[in-house]
Amino acid sequence: MQDFHLVHLSHKNKAGAISTACFGLKQAKKVRSFHQSFAEYSITPLVQLKDLAAELGVQGIYVKDESYRFGLNAFKVLGGSYAIAREIGSRLGLAEEELSLPRLLQQDVQERLGKLTFVTATDGNHGRGVAWTAQRLGHRAVVFMPKGTAAERLENIRKLGAEASITDFNYDDSVRLARQYAAEHEGIVVQDTSWEGYEDVPLHIMQGYTTIGAEIVEQLKAYGDVKPTHVFLQAGVGAMAGAMAGFIADYYKEARPIITIVEPNEADCLYRTALANDGELHIVTGALDSMMAGLCCGEPCSIGWQQLAAYADNFVAMPDKAAALGMRVLGNPVGSDVAVVSGESGAAGLGLAVAALRERELAQLKASLRLDAESVVLCISTEGATDVANYRRIMWEGALNWK
Repeated sequence: MQDFHLVHLSHKNKAGAISTACFGLKQAKKVRSFHQSFAEYSITPLVQLKDLAAELGVQGIYVKDESYRFGLNAFKVLGGSYAIAREIGSRLGLAEEELSLPRLLQQDVQERLGKLTFVTATDGNHGRGVAWTAQRLGHRAVVFMPKGTAAERLENIRKLGAEASITDFNYDDSVRLARQYAAEHEGIVVQDTSWEGYEDVPLHIMQGYTTIGAEIVEQLKAYGDVKPTHVFLQAGVGAMAGAMAGFIADYYKEARPIITIVEPNEADCLYRTALANDGELHIVTGALDSMMAGLCCGEPCSIGWQQLAAYADNFVAMPDKAAALGMRVLGNPVGSDVAVVSGESGAAGLGLAVAALRERELAQLKASLRLDAESVVLCISTEGATDVANYRRIMWEGALNWK
């Protein structure tokens, strides 16, 4: 299958997984209520690509377009904002149901808290969400970014008042730098990577992402109670993918669709962990050099992996050209389909699905994913064009062409 690598996880390990209720619809409604307290909140589009589905020979294709999220061009703010709110709530003794933007801006809250410093490492989208939330709440944000980060992503974070810099390290070592800085400056780490003794914040970040799930099931009902047969979830550390797998498992129960996790070949820690299937997390080191910058993480989130080990079916590591294919297909729609501006990481899931359905040399991959004429595919475009220069390189200049 060329540069595509798949492992099917037939024996699920549910023993270590957190109850799906932590990510289910009831919890998601609480999280969404918090997000709805922001004036910037609006439900992001779930686009039905009828003509693309017909072109590729499947029953349906639906893409959730997170480029509209809070005006920040990516989904990550959902996790960072909710985790920060929960952190503030725990310091003030506020119940989850009390958390809202107006409550957190009240004078008594500001006086009791003082000015907090939230610290994170990011390839761009997560840090932007943390910086935006800190700015909205009157706090400080310090953001570390891995070597090779696009200047545009750095400036987007600085425009939100954060202290942001590009390090000489890869993503995982930048996380360690953020932890060190927080320890030395009384900062609060807001990271979706979990480690021993640091699990509450990653859990809350994951729960923040369930707003996406709550919106999707509502939108699918509006399309005629559509039930997906296949869900493709791209993953970095696995926080969003794990949260969505938990949500899907809780919502659909025994009718759960086939869940496929997608990663770059250069940062395939979840694929390697699934391949080993030995109860250990498997880390990828080195430069993690992929165009899919948002997925270039070498150390899995343990909480995310627990959900994926229990509920994901397939793990695929793939080349950058598949993500580029997804970007071009979404940006150049078939027939009357709506165009979706999707960045390198955002288009990864759809890119894999299209490649498997379209390319003859990937017939084995298509069969392994159990894609056929009855398939209803759901993908999440997690970001828009967050690196405009690279987006144009792909879309205008034809870089990473399939052939």
